[in-house]
Amino acid sequence: MQLDRMEVKASFTADESGAIEGVAWDFSSPDRVGDVIEPAAFASAVGKSIPALFAHDQSQVVGVFDSITVDADGLKVKGKLLVDTVERAREVRSMIQIKAVQGLSIGFMTRKAAPRKGGGRTIQELELLETSIVAIPAHPGARITSQKELPMPANAETKTVEELAVELKAANDNIALVTKRLETAETALARPAIIGNAANDNNEPTAEQKAFGAYIRSTPHAPVSAEELKTLTVSSDPAGGYLAPPEFSTEFVRDLVQFSPIRAIASVRSTGSSSVIYPARTGITNAKWKGETQAQEGSEPAFGQAEIPVNEVNTYVDISNQLLADSAGVAESEVRLALAEDFGQKEATAFLTGTGSNMPKGLFVDTAIASKAAAVASAISFDDFISVFYDLPSVYRNAGTWGMNSKTLAAARKLKDNQGQYLWTPALAVGQPESILGRPVVELLEADDIGANKSPVIFGDFSGYRIVDRLSLSILVNPYLKATDGITRFHATRRVGGAVLQAAKFRKLKNPAS
Repeated sequence: MQLDRMEVKASFTADESGAIEGVAWDFSSPDRVGDVIEPAAFASAVGKSIPALFAHDQSQVVGVFDSITVDADGLKVKGKLLVDTVERAREVRSMIQIKAVQGLSIGFMTRKAAPRKGGGRTIQELELLETSIVAIPAHPGARITSQKELPMPANAETKTVEELAVELKAANDNIALVTKRLETAETALARPAIIGNAANDNNEPTAEQKAFGAYIRSTPHAPVSAEELKTLTVSSDPAGGYLAPPEFSTEFVRDLVQFSPIRAIASVRSTGSSSVIYPARTGITNAKWKGETQAQEGSEPAFGQAEIPVNEVNTYVDISNQLLADSAGVAESEVRLALAEDFGQKEATAFLTGTGSNMPKGLFVDTAIASKAAAVASAISFDDFISVFYDLPSVYRNAGTWGMNSKTLAAARKLKDNQGQYLWTPALAVGQPESILGRPVVELLEADDIGANKSPVIFGDFSGYRIVDRLSLSILVNPYLKATDGITRFHATRRVGGAVLQAAKFRKLKNPAS
């Protein structure tokens, strides 16, 4: 669950007129993402009027729902499309008549919710902002039940211009009222979220909020009382206490997580198996020059195979149920983000320096890749780059990419040729990579620094390195394993393999031993 955003759910049906009604939310089943809304959640909306939009577009106000009720079946809404004064409302009515749109969808702000077994949430409190006419509702049971033409008065043909002007003014006033309500909703959405007590309809600060305010305003010479300090306790700081209370800030300060962009340049495939075997030709036939009457000699090409096993990386994270509830979804979102960054970093490192034992085999540790010796042990030169570049066959060279870490990049950028021109070519346009000898450069964090017996530079066609995805990052939420301890466990798993398929597509620059 996230705050400060409007969520959309539901659907409906309609006919020829401006009068319209439908079921905006069906209580009998979850929606398409597993969410369930309790009937009591709509208590604050009953008896109020809300704007009718098309497709949740606030610039397309097509009517108003001025009757909102709740029964055992669902949230029922009735209202009117402004077909007499708004062209878009007439177009929407036509779409309903030909059944191009048949759904209702509600826009709301979640105030209180709890996770459901198997995914989704049980929403216990919300603020209903609008109801929209849509083609595909979030809840398959939310449908327009009727849309009727308003009866015309018997003397409609005899209305005067003054009478029509009064009706038009009333309709315009109604549109202005709906527009004002939308502007009020937008203003509310733009404010920082304040999570108050469910019983506090006037947003009166809770005990935790008051205590936190007192704590912030206090000094070492004027500490807050022990009672106020107790209300701040959620858990220890590293385990999530920094999140309390959430109204202090919903923005996290995160350290930068860096990893090499190997996926962007390598060859990536998917598989449904535990390993992938690639047949390979390791040799060609052996034809020989012969005279007119000399007998031919037979020969055969050599074949082999290369296997890439799929490895698994996993972990789990325990979060207290109180923290999950009190942080309004922020804690869970941060854990998922941290897991994604961690797994991305782990796999990128393995693709470059992995040992091949229970992990992918890295590009830098594959001994099948040939090396070109640098001139000296403690530096690189312009001639070294030229030697590596032309040591690679032209077919691979023309698709090649340079890879090195930031220290080597800095040294390479200072190199000049015999005419004093820098070896490094800056990007000609925003978004274009820098290049060396006309080929792009990527930063690989795991590459060696320049030094004796090190390989600080690699060049080649990175499609020769194959990444095999078996399972994308999977996060399983288990609220039962440690339920008696008030803990929810998040299991994270990633299955992926990687290895060099064509070593001939690469060359390393290696400094000699000192």
